[in-house]
Amino acid sequence: MKKQIKLEELKNHVHDGMSIMVGGFMVVGTPEFLIDELVKIGVKDLTIICNDAGLPGSGVAKLITNGQVKKLIASHIGLNPEAGKLMSEGLMECILIPQGTLAERIRAGGAGLGGFLTPTGIGTIVEDGKQIINTGGKDYILELPLRADLAILEGTTVDLFGNVMYTKTTRNFNPVMATATDLVIVGAREIVKSIDPDNVMTPHIFVDYVIMEEL
Repeated sequence: MKKQIKLEELKNHVHDGMSIMVGGFMVVGTPEFLIDELVKIGVKDLTIICNDAGLPGSGVAKLITNGQVKKLIASHIGLNPEAGKLMSEGLMECILIPQGTLAERIRAGGAGLGGFLTPTGIGTIVEDGKQIINTGGKDYILELPLRADLAILEGTTVDLFGNVMYTKTTRNFNPVMATATDLVIVGAREIVKSIDPDNVMTPHIFVDYVIMEEL
């Protein structure tokens, strides 16, 4: 596979201060071994875009604990007490976004849209600093697209072309994040010769590199 690289080559594609989307929902569908390598590399001042802050000792929580995250953009952080502590102490900027809005902002970023209108958050702090548009007699928040420098995703099965299939709930944020970053690296649990086109969930055109998980 031309797109396959070794784990130690990840360091060639990351740098301090970059923004990284991380697939997963409470670590399910998160490429843990790629997170471990980022901890080892030691890149810092990262902006992490993820559904959540991981669990203590798992997922993006490893990066947070290691002091590598400057800003976290997520839908909730309650399962990682350290994230809340760092946010309260002003040591990590934390931007909380309603989960559906987070997913749609990423989708908009991947689709090249200028934004979208949603009633979610009207009348709450979610609308602070945002443009409110009234249409059909109803107020909506204009939410802007969200993109990043890099996405690290977990693929259950990846073929020699770079097509990706996810198993069950590991799918979550991974497919949409694959469309909304400048570089996409997939951590593969298994590499096969080919995947039935009907089972491809992230087409190879979105995937730049694949790293095989060593079990």
